[in-house]
Amino acid sequence: MIIKNLMTALCAVLFFHVASAQNDPVLFTVKGTPVYVSEFKYIYSKANQEKADFSDKSLHEYLDLYTNFKLKVQKARDMRLDTITSLIAELDGYKRQLSKSYLEDREVTDKLVKDAFDRMQQDVDVSHIFIACDRSRNAPDTMISYNRVLNLMKMIQKGADFNKIAADSSEDKSAKENRGNIGFLTAMLPDGYYNFEKAIYGAKPGVLIGPVRTNSGYHIIRVNAYRPARGEVEVSQILLRKGDNPEKNEKARMKADSAYSALIAGGKWEEVCSKYTEDKGTAAKGGYIGFFGINRYQKTFEDAAFSLEKDGDYTRVIETSIGFHIIKRNSRRSLGKFDELKRAITDRVKRDGRSEIARQSMIARIRKEAGYQDMPAVLKAWSAKQVDTIFLTFKWKPDPSKPTEVINHYGKEKSYTVADFEEFCARSSRERMRGLGIPAAETIQKLYNAWTDETAVQYEESHLDKKYPEFKSLMREYEEGILLFEALKQNVWDRANSDSLGLENYYRINLTQKYKWDERARVSIYTLKTDDLKVINEVWAFAAKNPAEEVLKKFNTNSDLITVIEKLYERGKNKDLGTLWSVGDRSEAKTDAGTKTGSFLKIEEVLQPQPKTLAEARGYAVADYQDFLEKKWIDDLRKEYDVKIDEEVLKNLIKK
Repeated sequence: MIIKNLMTALCAVLFFHVASAQNDPVLFTVKGTPVYVSEFKYIYSKANQEKADFSDKSLHEYLDLYTNFKLKVQKARDMRLDTITSLIAELDGYKRQLSKSYLEDREVTDKLVKDAFDRMQQDVDVSHIFIACDRSRNAPDTMISYNRVLNLMKMIQKGADFNKIAADSSEDKSAKENRGNIGFLTAMLPDGYYNFEKAIYGAKPGVLIGPVRTNSGYHIIRVNAYRPARGEVEVSQILLRKGDNPEKNEKARMKADSAYSALIAGGKWEEVCSKYTEDKGTAAKGGYIGFFGINRYQKTFEDAAFSLEKDGDYTRVIETSIGFHIIKRNSRRSLGKFDELKRAITDRVKRDGRSEIARQSMIARIRKEAGYQDMPAVLKAWSAKQVDTIFLTFKWKPDPSKPTEVINHYGKEKSYTVADFEEFCARSSRERMRGLGIPAAETIQKLYNAWTDETAVQYEESHLDKKYPEFKSLMREYEEGILLFEALKQNVWDRANSDSLGLENYYRINLTQKYKWDERARVSIYTLKTDDLKVINEVWAFAAKNPAEEVLKKFNTNSDLITVIEKLYERGKNKDLGTLWSVGDRSEAKTDAGTKTGSFLKIEEVLQPQPKTLAEARGYAVADYQDFLEKKWIDDLRKEYDVKIDEEVLKNLIKK
């Protein structure tokens, strides 16, 4: 029976490999390493895009290129370049980056994005009572704050006035004045306030909600009203600032009234603004502030701006704590459509704490698919051995015997031991020490939850190449690209730059007629430390029939009046010469009032076309030498490694 079962299993494995070979045959091998049709089709289509017509000519051309590529990669592996620490680190970094787009629950993320967009369509008028308790508080302090919130809720539910409780008991500093009313809010709320956002957008006006936990503490919430989202308004303003006493304030008010009267009388906004406004930052721009949404400025300013019905309308004089304003509407815009905002909202969701929802959904899926199982009895037994006064301090150390009891596992493939968990606890000293004052078992459970989340992501990351063919292809491309770069650097690029004798011989034999100078002019550039045209013209005339040495000898007797530098210019490649190209030609003398100097050019000699020296053509020569070395390297690799192409498989790829 055992033999029969074994034979059945072997046949199944053999059938799987035969079926796989039939579905994805080997196109060619390099030193016995197979390159499958799927890989070649993927890279051929990616490289050629719309030109990937699978024609006989196109496929043969690309097969030749890809074979050369694989030869270089094989050589790189034989050189053990894949063991270089820096290259391994670079590949690991790329893998982590690439993994991010696969290590998320896209369905949940998309729902979070859509929920945020839907909420953004409404503003919510909210009141709250706040009791501070940030996330770093220990359990006893957190419970005190929580119970305090519960007691306040019970008082309100029994008939106590919400507004009075807010003014008397809320730890929001503004509550004494606004009696808990924080006005209209809109999604998305700042990071750490997702629970608050969910609560206000899911509540009916007038209903008490709470306690609601945020990063800052606990909230009792009451939604007062909803309205369509205001969007953004673009405004300009005329501002008259308040003074430090009632008399100055009254003068500012009167001046604002005068500005308003000037507008009513037909005055142009820019002129009235320029005359009256005291906002120095916007005065030169006609008082332009730009676009803003809700909760950017004081409520009276915001309400006045959004009440304007048409572009060009302006308000009466509006008072804020800063001063007196006249606001003009330039334009108004709504939030925009979902497709327009989706990317920006998605980026915010991924940076926001709410992304933890998608992360936990992903972790749950990983565990379910991989057959994850905890061993709670093992964790409980280990936890019971930990002494609070030691475990919750820096003195705690992992058991040096490295306990091997399995604490959880992913099916039969991956198991984690108590020693693995202890290593995590050692790394998490800050989290351990935050547990001072509460039983160690609670801190241990928090650490265990964080660790198992981390290992779930690591497990999934190690299986991405098996689950996602595109991920596997991208990783292969990047790894082989790194190896190719390093192999080329060592075998071609560095050699071309360091092999001076080889470069000289190659240049002498192959390139002396390839790189030539066109006609060149040897030009003297005269600069005079004066803008006196009389002096400049005298020098210009003398230079016509005399070389630069004679000009300097004649005019630099008492000072360095003239400096001359000499340059070579290739024909047609310098605008300074214009149409000048004969020996003795001079440009018109120019003066510069800023520097008080004069200048002109003179052509001293015209050189006939001639080959460039290696020094003059070095950049081009090195590039050519690199190409030569690479071709020679490929020829050597084809002699070194056996390449076998399955012509029948290649033939089946040809479409035309």
